[in-house]
Amino acid sequence: MVKKIQKTAAADTAGTTASPLAGAIKESAQQIWLAGLGAFSKAQAEGGKAFETLVKEGLSIQRKTQAVAEERLTEATQRMSSMANDIGSKAAGQWDKLENIFEDRVAKALGKLGVPSARDIEMLMERIDELNHQVQKLSPKAPAKKAAAKAPAKAAGKTAAKAPVKAAAKKAPARKTTKAA
Repeated sequence: MVKKIQKTAAADTAGTTASPLAGAIKESAQQIWLAGLGAFSKAQAEGGKAFETLVKEGLSIQRKTQAVAEERLTEATQRMSSMANDIGSKAAGQWDKLENIFEDRVAKALGKLGVPSARDIEMLMERIDELNHQVQKLSPKAPAKKAAAKAPAKAAGKTAAKAPVKAAAKKAPARKTTKAA
């Protein structure tokens, strides 16, 4: 197609004398055509470079968005961790309160049934120790007999501790009613 136009233009200029306006238009068209071909050629040559430039810019933007996304994810993870810790500590506090309420209610129920508390048993043990010391001071026994008397008492410590507990259980309700009255 290009050859036909060039041949036709050469035949026109050689065979007839055309008006200067027609020649200017043909020359202008020829220049436009050549400019278009040059632009096409340049676009093909620089198209690869432009494509590579666009790929580099795309990678840069992708990295930036990934970094921002990772920051947001880290922030969200930290918020969730702190919320979980807060909820866990509140739950632990509520559990402790529930445990204390349960212990108090069980202690009240046992007190109503006449079962002595650990504190009552400790007081009885202290009182028994006091009475034993007073009895030992009053009775003039030899030191050897005291040592012999202590050894069986240690061996029978469990059975000796049960007897005061039973006696305290019988006396404990009477004592508690006097405290309340």
